[in-house]
Amino acid sequence: MLRLEDLSVAYGGALPSLRSVSVDVPAGGCVALLGANGAGKTTTLRAISRNLSRHGAKITGGRIHFDGEDLARHSMSDVVARGIVQVPEGRRILGSLTVEENLRIGAARRSRKQAIATRDEVYELFPRLAERQHQRGLLLSGGEQQMLAIGRALMAAPRVLLLDEPSLGLAPIIVSQIAEVIKGINAAGTAVVLIEQNAAMALSVATSAYVLELGSVSLSGSSAELSETDTIQHLYLGHSGEEVPPASPHEQSNVLRPWTDPRSAA
Repeated sequence: MLRLEDLSVAYGGALPSLRSVSVDVPAGGCVALLGANGAGKTTTLRAISRNLSRHGAKITGGRIHFDGEDLARHSMSDVVARGIVQVPEGRRILGSLTVEENLRIGAARRSRKQAIATRDEVYELFPRLAERQHQRGLLLSGGEQQMLAIGRALMAAPRVLLLDEPSLGLAPIIVSQIAEVIKGINAAGTAVVLIEQNAAMALSVATSAYVLELGSVSLSGSSAELSETDTIQHLYLGHSGEEVPPASPHEQSNVLRPWTDPRSAA
């Protein structure tokens, strides 16, 4: 569905960030991008979502194909309309607006009937948001804000969901719950591209992964294969390869529910 082919990106016309990066995201797949800070992970998502120019960067080589068409021909809004939606790092919800108002913004391109149906699905997925639907975003906890950021993206009924560090700054039990949410969204048919420094969480969610180092792909393969390599074990998982502990049934029941693809309610 989504293919990055020898993609190169530079900032300020001179500073290279990505060097001939190739990534394949199959329809309904879940792909993780791993790597240290500065490896080029966020730049990769910005290139896919056509958001590079706002950060002083541009594509200097290669192509991004979506459904066989070059995304270079499309604007940021066109990319969203075609079904690629990004949840940026740091959540970036609109704190002065309520949960309900944030969700409405996510469905700006959809009919009222579609928006209501998807909002109800989001509230089923995140019961805490339903409980706080009239509360302003800035009053939510970090975990609730991440739920809202993901929920707002789901309101657009994405075919590909781009997630930039969804576990950043969250307690381990919330990270586990967010991981289960991502699995559910992917299982319902939405492809996911996941950026994470929490490699244990990412590899437990994704079916395949790419490791970026200094803007280039150094390793790639299935999550199961990569999790067994010495490089991943030592640099990202530690010697123990410890995974994020799963949430208890009680904790999950208080936070999330199974996700249904909103396109089925369109």
